[in-house]
Amino acid sequence: MIEAKLSGNHEIEIWGDGHQTRSFMYIDDCLKGTRMFLENDIIELLNLGSDEIVTINGLVDIVEDIAGVKLKRNYNLSAPKGVNGRNSDNTLIKQHFTWAPEIKLRDGLEKTYAWIYDQIISGAKTK
Repeated sequence: MIEAKLSGNHEIEIWGDGHQTRSFMYIDDCLKGTRMFLENDIIELLNLGSDEIVTINGLVDIVEDIAGVKLKRNYNLSAPKGVNGRNSDNTLIKQHFTWAPEIKLRDGLEKTYAWIYDQIISGAKTK
């Protein structure tokens, strides 16, 4: 997205049709959950992930909005797209820790986008 914005080439290749679903978790929530696992005696298998599900097209929509750019989507239907849907079942982690990831997808993407953008811009200035 950042490359497209900076280069003026407003296109993105999406593997599959963009309808496949995923869940993403911000690193701060991941670290907090991992620490909870390590600091407890629970031996049961628990999922650690977000239960906020989004399509790949929806993910692109969010990042387009954050970046302030609209991209032409080129769907590569012959590329591997993975499974149609993937999401975390957080029932057990909620039962054991009364906790769930707190950072919403858009909030995490805004922070991540800003950080990556700053890294690219500062790297371009030093070259």
